[in-house]
Amino acid sequence: MPEALRVLLAAHPRESWQADPNFHGLVSFWLERHMMFRQIIAHMQAETRAFLGAERDPAPFAQGIARYGGMFVNQLHGHHQIEDQHYFPLLRTKDSRIEAGFDLLDADHHALDGLLNRFVEQANAAIQGANGPQARSSAGALLAGLGDLERMIGRHLEDEEDLIVPIILKHGVDGLG
Repeated sequence: MPEALRVLLAAHPRESWQADPNFHGLVSFWLERHMMFRQIIAHMQAETRAFLGAERDPAPFAQGIARYGGMFVNQLHGHHQIEDQHYFPLLRTKDSRIEAGFDLLDADHHALDGLLNRFVEQANAAIQGANGPQARSSAGALLAGLGDLERMIGRHLEDEEDLIVPIILKHGVDGLG
């Protein structure tokens, strides 16, 4: 995120967030959701590595990727939808100095849609081919795609947190709930 958009983060650095009275409730819940997304990606990466290393049988691997992959995509779409339709329009008006940050986050959401579509294709190929001759190549493609997704999601979530949390800590949650 450009330095100019970090103006509120300078006044509300990460290490001070939990001590702020506006942290508990919406902010802590929202950060927990972000942590969940990171953890699901890490779990799917670990399961895929275990499958590739012959430490995980095909059926449990396929079931796990189907379960966690579906949960990840559905929860992330829902999360982005509420941000785009509710939180971001309201928060955008709180401080004009960071308004351009919301355009960056919106662009990220659109870019993530493409990565999520690719992830779904890769996950489906790995699930359907877990017992077949292409099992290793499908799982390898999934692992590479998860790495791409992890990098994009990681950067996006960090940018989002650095922009959104300070504005909520500064202005509170009035009108957001």
